[in-house]
Amino acid sequence: MSEERWYYCLKHNAVEGPDGCRSADRLGPYPDKETAARALEIAKERTEAADEADKEWREKGSTR
Repeated sequence: MSEERWYYCLKHNAVEGPDGCRSADRLGPYPDKETAARALEIAKERTEAADEADKEWREKGSTR
């Protein structure tokens, strides 16, 4: 497996390698350019899943 890492720069809305913008301005690392290009979609999916899990947890807690 390649040790190459890719990032999605929030400042430039672009995929970049490890020598790109500062860490605070990017998401990653990702294993390849294609995955890094989906960074915003992946973040949205993860946020929605976490929100749903939190909602389920709160609903279970309110029945006690």
